[in-house]
This record gives sequence, structure tokens and C-alpha cells, in this order.
Amino acid sequence: MRTYHCFWLLFWAGQPHQSFLTPLSKRTSGFPGKEKVLVLSGNSRRDLHRSKRSWMWNQFFLLEEYTGTDYQYVGKLHSDQDKGDGSLKYILSGDGAGDLFIINENTGDIQATRRLDREEKPVYILRAQAVNRRTGRPVEPESEFIIKIHDINDNEPMFTKDVYNASIPEMSDVGTFVVQVTATDADDPTYGNSAKVVYSILQGQPYFSVESETGVIKTALLNMDRENREQYQVVIQAKDMGGQMGGLSGTTTVNITLTDVNDNPPRFPQSTYQFRAPESMPPDSPVGRIKANDADVDENAEIEYSITEGDGYDMFGITTDKDTQEGIITVKKALDFENKNLYILKVEATNTHVDPRFLYLGPFKDSATVRIQVEDVDEPPVFSRPAYIMEVKEGVPINTVIGTVTAQDPDAAKNPVKYSVDRHTDMDRVFNINSGNGSIFTSKPLDRETLLWHNITVIAAEINNPKQSSRVPVFIKVLDVNDNAPEFAMFYETFVCENAKAEQLIQTLSAVDKDDSYSGHQFSFSLAPEAASSSNFTLQDNRDNTAGIFTRKTRYNRHEMSTYFLPVVISDNDYPIQSSTETVTIRVCACDHRGKMLSCNAEALIHPTGLSTGALIAILLCIIILLVTVVLFAALRRQRKKEPLIISKEDIRDNIVSYNDEGGGEEDTQAFDIGTLRNPEAIDDNKLRRDIVPETLFMPRRTATARDNTDVRDFINQRLKENDTDPTAPPYDSLATYAYEGNGSVAESLSSLESVTTDGDQDYDYLSDWGPRFKKLADMYGAMDSDKDS
Repeated sequence: MRTYHCFWLLFWAGQPHQSFLTPLSKRTSGFPGKEKVLVLSGNSRRDLHRSKRSWMWNQFFLLEEYTGTDYQYVGKLHSDQDKGDGSLKYILSGDGAGDLFIINENTGDIQATRRLDREEKPVYILRAQAVNRRTGRPVEPESEFIIKIHDINDNEPMFTKDVYNASIPEMSDVGTFVVQVTATDADDPTYGNSAKVVYSILQGQPYFSVESETGVIKTALLNMDRENREQYQVVIQAKDMGGQMGGLSGTTTVNITLTDVNDNPPRFPQSTYQFRAPESMPPDSPVGRIKANDADVDENAEIEYSITEGDGYDMFGITTDKDTQEGIITVKKALDFENKNLYILKVEATNTHVDPRFLYLGPFKDSATVRIQVEDVDEPPVFSRPAYIMEVKEGVPINTVIGTVTAQDPDAAKNPVKYSVDRHTDMDRVFNINSGNGSIFTSKPLDRETLLWHNITVIAAEINNPKQSSRVPVFIKVLDVNDNAPEFAMFYETFVCENAKAEQLIQTLSAVDKDDSYSGHQFSFSLAPEAASSSNFTLQDNRDNTAGIFTRKTRYNRHEMSTYFLPVVISDNDYPIQSSTETVTIRVCACDHRGKMLSCNAEALIHPTGLSTGALIAILLCIIILLVTVVLFAALRRQRKKEPLIISKEDIRDNIVSYNDEGGGEEDTQAFDIGTLRNPEAIDDNKLRRDIVPETLFMPRRTATARDNTDVRDFINQRLKENDTDPTAPPYDSLATYAYEGNGSVAESLSSLESVTTDGDQDYDYLSDWGPRFKKLADMYGAMDSDKDS
């Protein structure tokens, strides 16, 4: 028969609650009067068997946020195998065992070592076991139990946002939804009212209200006007414990903005506006600005202006400035003070976006009266016409009047006007004008054939104020007079064959006339009287402004007469009749049997096999240019052959070095290195001259140099002897400078710095021994020494 053992779990709770007990039988209220035992079978820890007692417990309760100084007592474990002799040991494992929860291994008492927070962890699952202290073998199967943290109201409600922002249209109805706020409580919502939140409004009444259970904020006042107040700050409180006293609370702020609606019509601040406009104001110029005030904003404040009536309805216009919502009054037509000096307009301002809900507030438009006073301006004279066209016949006498221009001062003063011609339009001074009455007359002869139209400008200016002036164009057309005789249309030079027959046509003539004929030109042709009877040719007038020249005889001899000059008289039919005599040149030429010209005794008119004079001249010029080019090229080649190789100014064979600083001598210059003289073996004996191209190469003759020769003086003498006997030496003059002052030099150093310090001790008598060239220098320095001594 199987033996069952019981493992008792005994616990104490401070204030047990029905909802936190796990009864296995009937409900009871209050703390149970007897111990509660958890009995587990030996084979299965999941099989629960009710004992004879009325309760069995599988969980402990522990209050959160314990504030006592001692460890908080949780409960007691006990096994029915425990005889009280200390042979059993109780072991605790699971969530927080050994750290958060400790057990007395002898008595089975469980304690919490620190304060617990249900919001961090509400339930701890642990396992209990009783083992033999001596052998360590379990005497009971391991049992699992729960420690549940008993909630207290230690968390205040927290809103999801610190600040809420919302907006509603102004003039909204009561109860209009604004925004919903939400607060959460971290306490246990299943235990009491610790997590039951109630909303209330602390600030924002009587404008807004909040639903206590949902947190929905609504309007509470009718017709809230944005123009009176736009911003509202509402404070909402969330309180747990169902809002009862002692509950915790949290607050949030809701910023509510009233948005604009078009509930205000535009209104002019004044009923009448006064403006002044000078009569000289050009069209589309602004006269003034008016503005109707609208308390609304954005599109609800947009205004459209219009002129509804008035005596200047067609003279003025009005537009809307979209940025400032002002009405800009502009001039549409030119003003005239003398014609009308006062205009009265009625201007209307209307909202472009009207809300039908607020039409009961009145018409959303307003009107005002605008008075515009036109100011008189000193205006320039005005011509009677915008332009003048005049006609005059060519050849009229000078000072002939061809027309008159008139201008008047439009002002009331009617100031007198003087006239003048703009000489930029009449550079030749062909015309002039009477400054008093504006009559235009000629000052030079006119010729239609030279210039048909004359375009001048006349200036009219006030005598009292010459700055007030105006201009008008005057177009003068020169009419034609028959003053030009007709003439040949071209120069006629023709030929007649020696074998020509009588009555043969050799040339057709035509004429032109510079004059203009309204009915068309009609020319008549005839031979001059002196040639009419004795000429070898005849002329026939074709009556169509052309004429033909015919031969009078058969055969012509170019050796007897090579050229004929035929005078022709041309007349027109206008009044007065003009005529001229033109000459036709006729050459006698040899022709073939078909009448084609072969040659004339003068230069042939047509020479198909030869070259023209221009072509011959061009060929000769090309030949001359070619010859000159060849000669120049040969000369350049000859000159280049003798050209020195060294053409750079910086590349000089012998350098003259000027020491104008206190440097290191030869080491600071690009001159000849004196160190070469110290080492004669380093000189290239085969180096040739670089200044010219030698025509015949001679190998330079060099004498042997002693290896032990270190004396520079001997070296220089040796080089002088070599140059004297060298056949390749240049024939021109060369300058060789040997700037070596040996140890026995009288002058020693020529440094300007050392000369200053030793000038007093220097004896210049040796200069007299150098010759007459240095005598003057010796006298000059000797005189300086004597001056110092004195």
C-alpha cells in the first residue's frame, strides 16, 4: 500500500482580500481561523488532494512598498515529516530565492529582504523542498507555490502627452468636439479603484468642459469670437480612486486656438477720401490708395475693390494689392485741368469669400466716396496737327513760303509761343521758319532729282518758359519741274563693217530723263542739223522712245576714215521742252562674210585669241614678286651663314664683373672662376671658340704644361704666348682682363671699405711713376692729403 505525505504551506497576510485568494472550496471572508495546507501526493506534484481541513493554499500574499525596518514576513513552510527534532532542512528555489526571498532552513519561515514593487513584477514563482539534513535526500517531493504582490495605490495617473494642441473654428456651437486626452495608471486595475481614473477641468471654464470618464474636451460657451480672444489654455486633471479623496492625480495642458471664419464684413474707416492728381500724370499712374479694414485673416480678409459709379468712371480704375489688401486708384486716360478739374467716384469693397452661415450679420461689403482734384500744370505748347505734309516745286526762289505750323499753350495763361527748326534734322539749313507765326520758307535752292523728300522737325516753346516745348514732324515733298533734258540711257560706241550694205541697221538708241512725267515720257530723236545732210548714216525715230542708226552707203574704208562721230538730238514733250545733243561713236572694222567683227584700226573691241592688258600686267607682277622673293631668300641664307653662334646678350666670352656689394667675390657671380687658374690641368685643351663659326678648323697648338707649375704668373705668361702664336685667334679686338694683384702689388686691395680705413696712411706718390696718364690722379690725391695735414 502506497504511503502519502503532506507538505504544509502556512502563511500570514496582513489584510487578505477575497479576489487574491485561491479557494478550493467555499468562499470565506476575513483571515481564515485555521492553517492552510498545500498537500501534494508523493507521485505527482500536480495532483492536489483535499485534506480534512477546509482550506488548502498554493499562494502567499505580500504587500508592496513595505516601509518597515525589519524583513517583511511572507509565510511558513512545514512538512508533516517534520518531528521537530531538527532532522529536516527546508530549501527554497525559484524567482528571487536566496536574494529577494530567504527561508529559515530549520523552521521554514520565509521573509522578503527588501521592498517590492508590484508594477515591476507582480508574481514570483518559487519551489519548496524538505530534505534530510543528514543524508541530503528529499523527504517530500518538490512543491511549487506563488508569492503574489498585493497592490497599493502608489502610482498617479500619467497623461500620454505633456501638452496637447488643438484648434476649432470660432463661433462653434456648444458641445463641439475639441480633443480627447488620455491618462493611464500603473496600479492594478483588478484590485480596488487604484487604477480607476476620473477627468476634471481645473482651468478653462466656462469656455470648455471635459467628460469625466472619456477625457473628451468640448466647447461649453456659445459664439466664441476669435477677434476677441484667439488662444485658450485649458488644464485637465486625471485622478485615480474614482476621484475619491486620497486618490493620486496628474495634470496636462491643452492649448486651444480658435481658427478664423468670415464673420466680419469689410469696413472703410472713413466715408470720404481726398486725392490730388496733376494733369501731366501719364496713364496707369497711381493716384492714391484706400483700404477697408477686415477683422478676419487670410482668405477671409481678401477684398475686391471696384468703382461702381461717378463722373470719372471711365477716367480712373482701381486694382487690389494682394499683399496689403489696399485699393490702388490709377489714371486710365490723360487728365486735362482746363477741361475738368474735379472727379467724384464711389468705390466699393467686397469680400471675395463669403460664408453663408454669417450672412445674417449684414452685407459683406462697404462703400466710400473718393474725390480727385486735378491740379494745373504748366504744359508745353500743343500743335494743331500731329504731323504736317507740305509740297513745294523745285527751283523756287529762296525765301519762298511753303507752309505754316501752328501751336498754342493749352494752359489758361495762354503764353506766347516761338518756333524754331531742329537743325539736327536739317543739317544743310535748306529751310527756315518764322519764329513768330510758324511759316516755313526755303533758304537754299531745291532739286527734286537730288532729294525728293525733306523730313524736318519744328520745335514750339513758350517764350516765358523755354523748357516747356514740343516737337512736330514736317514732311516736305519737292515737286518736279521739267528742268532736265533727256539723255542716252548708256554710252553708245558701235561699229560698222567695211563691207556693210546701205540701209543696214547698226545700232538702236534709247533715252532716259531724270524728270518725272505724270503722263509718261515721249522722246523724239533726230540728227543734228550740221550732220543731217553730210552724214554717212541716217537716223530713224521709232516713236517708242527708241531710234535706229542705219548706213547710208555701201562699203566703208577704215584706212580712209576709221571713226565717225554722229551727233543725235533728243527732245522731250513736257513744258518747257528740254533737249540735248548726244554723240554716237562709230568705228569702221573688218568683218567676215557673216558680219562678225575681226579687227579695227584702233584697239579691237573684242579680241578672243589675245590677252587683255590687265591680264598681262598681273602676270608681270607675279613674275617680279617671285624674283624678289628668291633674291631675298638667297641673301638671308648668305647672312645666316656668317651669323655668330652666340646671339644672347648674356652669353659673353669675356666677362667684366662689377662688385657692387660685399659678397664673396667670384663665388657670388657668374664670371670666370679664378680657381681654374689654380688648376691648369682641368682646362680642356680642345675647346673651340663659341662666338663664330670657323670656316677652317685649325687644331689649337698648346705647349706642354708643367705639372708642378703652380705659379699663376707663369701660367698667364704661358697662355699669352700661346694666343700670340695661335692661327685661330680672332682678327678683331678682344678684351682680356686678368684681375690678379700678386703679393708685390703696390695697390694691394682695391676694396672701397678698406680704402676708407687706410686712406690716411696711403702714399700716392707711386702714381707719378705710372706715366702721364696718372699724373693728374696723383696730384689730386696728393692735394687731398695736404688738405688733411693742414
